[in-house]
Amino acid sequence: MYHYTVAQWLFFFYFYCFFGWCFESAYVSVKNRHLVNRGFMRGPFLPLYGSGAIMMLVVSMPFQSNIWLTYIAGCIGATALEYVTGVTMEALFKVRYWDYSNQKFNFQGHICLSSTLAWGGLTILMTRAVHKPVERFVTGIPADFLSAAVFFLTVCLAADFTLSFKAAIDLRDILVKMEAVRGELERVQKRLDVIIALSNEEREIRRHERSERMDELEANIERRLQNIREKIASGRAAYPDSVREEITELLVKYRLNMESRVQLTSLKDFYKRQMLKGNPTMVSRRFKDTLQELKEKAEKK
Repeated sequence: MYHYTVAQWLFFFYFYCFFGWCFESAYVSVKNRHLVNRGFMRGPFLPLYGSGAIMMLVVSMPFQSNIWLTYIAGCIGATALEYVTGVTMEALFKVRYWDYSNQKFNFQGHICLSSTLAWGGLTILMTRAVHKPVERFVTGIPADFLSAAVFFLTVCLAADFTLSFKAAIDLRDILVKMEAVRGELERVQKRLDVIIALSNEEREIRRHERSERMDELEANIERRLQNIREKIASGRAAYPDSVREEITELLVKYRLNMESRVQLTSLKDFYKRQMLKGNPTMVSRRFKDTLQELKEKAEKK
């Protein structure tokens, strides 16, 4: 059984948060061939790893003498933690920070069999190898110094988490607003299609334009507006005043929505940019194209 003070438990949590950040950042940086500050927070900490490590220690306490029960407890405990965390984060932020949908035997993309089996192995590795020297190191730190270090780390992580949480909520709101802008632009495009009287063949093609990127949608609307201008200038189309007024209204609506889009994708906030850069595997089923556009914007800044 583990008999630690509150300060020691907290220090273990922070230590494994840092250890997890080192591992994840190194792995993702090598995979992407450029430096990636991995994780939800901007500091060198991954709370999921810290929580996972503490959970492994806790669930394995009753089974320390039995390696198989330790393995099973690790599988169940870590998988439950991963699932609850994944579901909660997606509900809050409308995105997934990891996704197992392409893995066999996955459940809702939040957990999968291979990950569960790996968690069990990591629990054994943690309790029987990794934690022992860490335990000796932490228990050897003078209590006053440890308390001061824990207090300092708690303040830093609390501030970092607060800013990161706000950035994640802001990104969620940006995704929702950008999707609304996209919907408005699609309605503008459809109304312009009616005005310039596209042929039946062209209308069939337009049915598939929902998958267009925002820049492609913008280009298509510009082409339609240019088409209408040319028809009016050449006298090939004598639109009644009511239609001309509608064209003007559509143009104003288009310009306003494009201005809104520019503001939404500016990503002036450091935390929002770094959150997008630090989570290249972030996905969203509802906002797939919009999220990808934001990721590309962040990479260019």
